[in-house]
Amino acid sequence: MIALLENIGALLQRMFLQAGLYPTLLLKILARMPRRPFFARQLMLQCEEVGVQSLPVVLLTAVFTGMVLALQSYIGFHRFGAESMTATVVSLSMLRELGPVLVGLMVAGRIGASFAAELGTMRVTEQIDALWTLSTDPVRYLVIPRFLAACLMMPLLVVLADGIGILGGYAISVHALDQNPTVYWNNTFLYLKEIDFYSGLFKAFVFGMIIGLIGCTEGFYCEGGAVGVGEATTRAVVLSAMSILVGDYVLTAVIFQ
Repeated sequence: MIALLENIGALLQRMFLQAGLYPTLLLKILARMPRRPFFARQLMLQCEEVGVQSLPVVLLTAVFTGMVLALQSYIGFHRFGAESMTATVVSLSMLRELGPVLVGLMVAGRIGASFAAELGTMRVTEQIDALWTLSTDPVRYLVIPRFLAACLMMPLLVVLADGIGILGGYAISVHALDQNPTVYWNNTFLYLKEIDFYSGLFKAFVFGMIIGLIGCTEGFYCEGGAVGVGEATTRAVVLSAMSILVGDYVLTAVIFQ
């Protein structure tokens, strides 16, 4: 019985210690972000990695999401003669929910894993410790550019995904389901409000913070050699995806209630 309680206590201690690493690193980022040097070149490189290199998977996901959404909506609305509402459902769903969430999940799987693997490898091979000997703050040089790149690129990726998703829905509705193109475009924008667009951008920014923080934290505090790097990468992806889904509900409840 005592051994069981000790194991439970040790597990809880590890969980709380692990959870405390995220606000610790976030406070370091916020405290050191305004200070020089800024390492702008590192920021540009990470923006390319997060933004440009993620375009293929993000756009492919968005276009087929819009196509499937249009097809399923048309089939459902056809039962009671409301096929013209297909465009409205596609545009609202992409802007409010599917655009930010799916882009967040795709980027979390690609970039969150990349951040954790890169920083974790640097940690276990003592490259991060070597930066201190060169009088270079690893948080400024390694973490802040990745964190900022995720925050800045996510809204841009979501805007592109929204547009491509709506175009995918248009292609299926007009060319495969024989809907009127003029009516489709009118209904696409008829019921949209500014809050629908800006709420998606805000969600994307928050999701970028989540991906950047979790990925960098898992890698920066990684330990245990090659096995530890693999575990950190897995945790980064899983925790980022779960946090995005939970955060999406919380943000939706706050914004639209």
